Amino acid sequence: MIDRTANLLGVVGLAVADRIGEAARDILRRSGETPAALVVIGYGLGPSNDQLRRTLGLSHPGSVRLVDRLVADGLVERRPGQDRRAIALYLTPEGSALRETLLKGRLAAIKPLLAPLTSAEQDALAGLLHKMLAGLPNTDLERCTLCRLCDDSVCTDCPIPADFRTQRPAA
Repeated sequence: MIDRTANLLGVVGLAVADRIGEAARDILRRSGETPAALVVIGYGLGPSNDQLRRTLGLSHPGSVRLVDRLVADGLVERRPGQDRRAIALYLTPEGSALRETLLKGRLAAIKPLLAPLTSAEQDALAGLLHKMLAGLPNTDLERCTLCRLCDDSVCTDCPIPADFRTQRPAA
């Protein structure tokens, strides 16, 4: 039975990922890590390019190109970082508005998958998902990577709180 459950969970995971990707493409007209970059930068903690790169799993040149595109599109701005050696990334008002649209679109794309469930079944599923997530990776970088598209305004009592402020560049 566990193989069947794992298989079904894998299919649901792909359905969710596909729907999120499609919603992001419709809203942003871009794919790849652009949506996640907007969400992560939008937490408002001024990640450095290196922190963003590690969270998104990009190469340094790939992250630089992504940030350059977001800056050129008027969605992200570079500001001096806390230690003056790094540049901190922040969303512009246009970037913040687009981020909100993206997060609403993400939830709207996922909600139809829950429609066949009763309210009690949705509550039970939420409890099970919370329990599953609580057993996942325990490093801050892993948690940040998992939460790279999370809408922190609707996620209360997070089972894997990601503290983007504690990420430090690798030595």
